[in-house]
Amino acid sequence: MGRPVIALVAAAGRGTRLGAETPKAFVPLRDRTLLERSVEAMIATGCVDEVIVLVSPDMEGDAAAVLGRSGLDRAQIPVRLVHGGGERADSIWAGLQAIGEDDAVVLVHDAARALTPPAMIARVARAVLEGSPAVIPVLPVSDTIKRVAGQTVVDTPDRAGLRAVQTPQGFDLAALREANRAYFTEAQQSFVATDDASLMEWHGAEVTCVPGDALAFKVTTPIDLTLATAIIDQAEHTPRKADS
Repeated sequence: MGRPVIALVAAAGRGTRLGAETPKAFVPLRDRTLLERSVEAMIATGCVDEVIVLVSPDMEGDAAAVLGRSGLDRAQIPVRLVHGGGERADSIWAGLQAIGEDDAVVLVHDAARALTPPAMIARVARAVLEGSPAVIPVLPVSDTIKRVAGQTVVDTPDRAGLRAVQTPQGFDLAALREANRAYFTEAQQSFVATDDASLMEWHGAEVTCVPGDALAFKVTTPIDLTLATAIIDQAEHTPRKADS
C-alpha cells in the first residue's frame, strides 16, 4: 500500500466579509453548501483516503446535518468532524493532531474554494507523493502589484516573479507537524503564518509550485458568490460533448 492521502478542510471561519447570516462554509451555492462542494471534490479525486472537516464547536451539529443530508457521512471514504480553533492555524493544528497516521500526505484546503477541480487537487497530492515536502498550486499574477507604506507607493515588484497561491496545499505529514510544533512553541510572537506553506518556508522546507486553476478561487465577498453561482449555472446549461 502507498502512503495515505488525508484532506483537512478548514470550515471553522466566520467569513464576515461575505455578509451572510451563517458561517461561510455553510452558505448555499445553488443546491449545495460550499462545504459540501469542497468535500465532494476531495472524494472525486479518487486519491484521497480520508476527509477531516474542521468546524467550530458551535457549528458541529449543523455540519453533521449537512453531511448527513447529502450522504457525505456515508461516502466511500471516511468523512469526519474535528473541532477547529479560534484562528486558522489553531484549526489546522487540531486537524493534524487528529490524524491517526504517522506517514501520510496531508492536503490543507479552504472550504470557501468550493469549485476547485478534483484534477487540481490530485495534482498537488501527486507532487507530494513523488517526494516534495510542501506543494502549492499557483497562478500567474495579472494585476500590477504595488508595495505601499501608508498611502505612499514604495515600489512596484516585477509581477513576472509573482504568483497567486491557492489551496489545497499539500505536505508531508511529519514535516508539517514538526513545523507546527515549532511555530506554537517558538515563533508566534515574532512571525504570523499567512498560510501553511509560509510556515513550512519559515521552518526551512523547500516549497514546490504546481499549476493552479482559475476555478479554485476563494469565495470571500458577495461578488465572489455571484461569480461562483454564474459558473455553476453556465456549466449546468452547457451541453456536454459526446464521447468520441
